[in-house]
Amino acid sequence: MLVRTKKGEFHTGDTLALLDFLGVSKKSAGIQKITGDVELIANVPFQLTETEGVQGYSWTLSTYDLDRYGERIDPQGWDFKRYLRNPIVEWAHRFDIPAIGKIEGLTVDEQGLHGLVIFNDKEYDPFGWGIGERVKAGVIRAGSVGFRAVEIEIPSVADSKDGTTLIFRKQELLEFSICNVPANPWALVKPNALAKSNDGLGMMNVEGNTAAHFWSGLINNL
Repeated sequence: MLVRTKKGEFHTGDTLALLDFLGVSKKSAGIQKITGDVELIANVPFQLTETEGVQGYSWTLSTYDLDRYGERIDPQGWDFKRYLRNPIVEWAHRFDIPAIGKIEGLTVDEQGLHGLVIFNDKEYDPFGWGIGERVKAGVIRAGSVGFRAVEIEIPSVADSKDGTTLIFRKQELLEFSICNVPANPWALVKPNALAKSNDGLGMMNVEGNTAAHFWSGLINNL
């Protein structure tokens, strides 16, 4: 689990470090409400479903599966009422560049959190459209959720035998990002490795400069 502070700084660590950021202590098992106010970025398992339409891609944003840090997110605990007012899709959790798309039809069931990811049109956002093309081609297949923890559960010794160290029982969705590697959102493509458009001219802006060069400069300066 990654932690992003209000200053935009990223931190990572084990469960004890995470609890420290959240303002709680691991004294005993059970439910605890969160006093801290930081954004958590989860490299949760996800999948792009087989059903693809012209308008977007059916996507499972989050599931209850155990992640690499021994943490789970309860699907029934998602609060996305505020997110629906601004349902953006970001690139690698970057707040300082425009959103590359949006999500429609956000739903939750026993399997997880689901939605339809719609990437921006090529006419006004060649970068966002290009990410969508990479997803379409299977080049990029990763995504992760950014959320604010509201309530967590520290499992008992018996309940943690499967490796579970922490369960998020209630959480507010802040954003969803497409990433190259969800556990490490700053490990991104180098400028000279960016793909060109099908016409071989690259992604051009209205002034004739390559938009790929512009965006890659922002992305790699994280």
